[in-house]
Amino acid sequence: MASIPEAAEAVAIPLALRPLSANVSFRDQAYAALKQAIMDADIYSHANELRLDERQLSRSLGVSRTPIREAMTLLEQEGFLRTLPRRGIFIVRKTKRQIIEMIEMWAAIESMAARLATVNASDEEIASLRTMFDEFRNSTPGEHIHEYSDANIAFHQAIIRLSGSHLMGKTIENLFVHVRAIRRLTISQSDRAARSIVDHMRIIEALERRDTELAERLVRQHSLDLAAHVDKHCDFLE
Repeated sequence: MASIPEAAEAVAIPLALRPLSANVSFRDQAYAALKQAIMDADIYSHANELRLDERQLSRSLGVSRTPIREAMTLLEQEGFLRTLPRRGIFIVRKTKRQIIEMIEMWAAIESMAARLATVNASDEEIASLRTMFDEFRNSTPGEHIHEYSDANIAFHQAIIRLSGSHLMGKTIENLFVHVRAIRRLTISQSDRAARSIVDHMRIIEALERRDTELAERLVRQHSLDLAAHVDKHCDFLE
């Protein structure tokens, strides 16, 4: 497992942001942009606390601090951010126990999504899952670990989408920022990428056969294996 630096003084994290349009509410745009940037960031890649700098955000988004503060208030209410008196506003990160519980909840929801996908998804939609891994057919996932990590995350999002349940997608939205970051962090550890693609192919085959029970069980076990890996190898989350 890649070593994780010891905890150090909090640093302002540079989020990937673009200037906002003047045609829509700045608060709403700032909220959407910040939320997406937080979800895309590798928030567990190092041990430093991740502080947001209002001045930096104001420059990046091209607006005053007022809509940014309003957007951050909404994100704090949703559990993405937290305010520490006299220290600033920080991106929320979870403990190892909390991460494991989140993955277990994800396993329950995604496995039900797989069950529903065998009933609701079209043959074409299920077949499209295979194309996500076409570029890895003649190479190992480990040779293109960043690209495979993106495909891995997209695969799990697709399972939820193919369920046809909008509510499932909304329910796991706040879990996604943490589960995605942990999947990205751990995919290169202990040959997990190679084992992951084998699991994915078995899941796709079960979906193609409309084998409801098997698809549900395989998807559940795939996530529970991640929870077990986090429990065994991710002590830096404590």
